[in-house]
Amino acid sequence: MREFNELMSSIENGNYSPFYLLSGVEPYFIDQIELKIKDQLVDEESKSFDYSLFYGKEVEPNRIIEAAKRFPMISRYHLVIVREAQHLDKSIDVIADYLSSPQLNTVLVLCYKYKKFDKRKKLYKAAIKTGVFFDSKPLFDSQLGPWILAKLKASNFSTDNTGLQLLGEALGHDLNKIEKEIDKLKIALTKGSIISPQIIEDHIGFSKDYNNFELYKSLGKRDFDKCYQIIKYMSENPKNHPLILTISGLYTFFRRVLTYQVIIDKSKAASILGVNPYFLRDYEQAALSFDVEQASKAISLTLEADLKSKGVGVKSGNHKFILQDLLVKVFAI
Repeated sequence: MREFNELMSSIENGNYSPFYLLSGVEPYFIDQIELKIKDQLVDEESKSFDYSLFYGKEVEPNRIIEAAKRFPMISRYHLVIVREAQHLDKSIDVIADYLSSPQLNTVLVLCYKYKKFDKRKKLYKAAIKTGVFFDSKPLFDSQLGPWILAKLKASNFSTDNTGLQLLGEALGHDLNKIEKEIDKLKIALTKGSIISPQIIEDHIGFSKDYNNFELYKSLGKRDFDKCYQIIKYMSENPKNHPLILTISGLYTFFRRVLTYQVIIDKSKAASILGVNPYFLRDYEQAALSFDVEQASKAISLTLEADLKSKGVGVKSGNHKFILQDLLVKVFAI
C-alpha cells in the first residue's frame, strides 16, 4: 500500500516517468494508477491527438513502439496505454529495445494484469533502469478492513466493527467490487449515513454473487438445491473461488457447528466460536440440521475432500467433482 500511495502522490505532483510497467495479481491498483496518469495527462482537447490506447490481444509490439516515438501535437506528453499487456508475453521484450532511447515526451504505460511479471525478462531490467516497475499485490486480511474504512470515509460514510465484518463477508477481497458497491451506496443513501447491518443486507446483500457465506447458510438449512447451485458456480469460477479456500471454509464451518452443539452457556457462543454475534443465528440454524454425530462426520468428509484436492486418492483433482461428491455425502449423513 505504501508503494502504491507514494506512486499515486508522485504522479499527482507531476512527476512522470517515460515508462510504467504495472504488473501483479491485484488488478485494482493497476487500474487506479492507469486512471490517475490519464486524468493528469489527457483532457478532451488532447484526447484525439495525444492519447493512444491499445489492447495486448489486438496489437503487435511494433505498433506500440511507433506510437511511443510520435511527438505530442497539443499536450506536453503523448500518453500511450497498453491494457491486457500480459497477452504480449512472448514478444514483450521488443519494447525493451525502445527503452534504450525512449521518446521523453511520451509516457508509455503497460498494464500487465493477474500475474507477476517475469523479472528475468529484458523489459523488467529496462523498466527498473528507465522507468517505474510496480508490483500490484493483494491486500492482507489485516489491511482490508482499514482500506474499506478509508473508502467509506472518503464517501462520507462510517460503520462499526460489525458492519465492517459484514462488508468483508459479503464482498470478499475484490477491491473493484467493494468500490463499486460503495459507489452504489452514494446514490442510495445520504451523506453521513452509518452503514449498519440492515443497510448492508438491503443494499448489498450476501447473494448478489454466490460465495462461501451463502454456501454455509444454505448448508445450515439443508437446502441441497441452493448448495448445488453455489458449488456449481464456484467450480466454474475457480479464480474467484479457489477450491482450497472453499474446503478450508467448510471445515471451519462444521467445526463451529460441532462446537456450538456442546456449548452449555449459549450466551458465550459468539466469543467461543470467534464469530460476529450477527452470524450466530446461522450456527443456531445449522445446529438444528446437524447434530453432534452428523457434524463430526461432516468434518471427516471435509478432510477427505481436502486430501482429494491435493491429489491424494484420486487421478484428477477436478474442482466440480470434489465439491459435488462432498455435498452429496454430507447430505446423506
